[in-house]
Amino acid sequence: MNDPLRPGATAQGFGAANSERIAIPAREAMDETQQAAADAIINGPRKAIFGPFVPLLQTPVLMERVGKLGEALRFDGTLPDAIRELTICVVAREVGNQFEWQTHAPLAVKAGVAQDAIDALLAGRHPRALPAEQACAVDFTRELLQRHGVSDATYAEAVSCFGTPGAVELTTLAGYFAMVCWVMNVARTPGPAGSGAPGLAAFPG
Repeated sequence: MNDPLRPGATAQGFGAANSERIAIPAREAMDETQQAAADAIINGPRKAIFGPFVPLLQTPVLMERVGKLGEALRFDGTLPDAIRELTICVVAREVGNQFEWQTHAPLAVKAGVAQDAIDALLAGRHPRALPAEQACAVDFTRELLQRHGVSDATYAEAVSCFGTPGAVELTTLAGYFAMVCWVMNVARTPGPAGSGAPGLAAFPG
């Protein structure tokens, strides 16, 4: 599928071709399992089909399971809001996903993350002068994404900041958002229409 970009949305991808590959079907074009999965999302805390759930609707059982994990992390997690939102921003910047970046960068600032830190991530730089727990989350998440694991020192710092359960939750949070970002990167799901946050540019290099 090669759909035109929705008005006011930031295209996903940094190449010449960045049109949306998988758009949401009209309800009458959905089969019964798709309709049921869509209704479960709409009747839950998200209230609408957007972002990764647009391509995931192609496989309703995955959409349901992924949605439940996301709900647990976002609405029932134990990490402070600022840590959760900053971690999501780090993931979105590292994997170049417009939707999660433009959705969560404003939420991170609202939760208490300094605008300078978000601006640094946007520019592809490591944010500086962060509170200790935020610095720990950034270091942990970037190391995890770049090296697919973390050093003993990084792990120990995360446990010191968040406890062992929190370190596991932080790992799962990063992995979940990397997964949904990859789904949207492949589907070229655009950023949210009308977002006040600037879109990402490709990393220099």
